[in-house]
Amino acid sequence: MTELQKTLHDIAAAIVDSPDEVKVLYEEDDDTITMTLSVAPDDMGMVIGRHGKIAKAIRTVIKAAAAPGGKKVNVEIR
Repeated sequence: MTELQKTLHDIAAAIVDSPDEVKVLYEEDDDTITMTLSVAPDDMGMVIGRHGKIAKAIRTVIKAAAAPGGKKVNVEIR
C-alpha cells in the first residue's frame, strides 16, 4: 500500500461507521494517479458530506500530499 493510498484509507476509516469496508484502489499512469475510494452504501453520505464538502476536503488533502511527487491525483468515490 502506497503512502497516498494509506492516507486516503485512514481518513475515510475515521469518518465512517464501518471502517472494515473501506477499500482504496490505486492506479498510476505516466503523469496521473487515480485512486478509487469504496465504502459501505450506508456510509456514502458521511464521506460525501453536505453539498460535497467532505469529499472536496478529502480531495484537497490528498492532492496536497501528492504535490511533492509532481503527479496529478484524481480521487473517485464509489
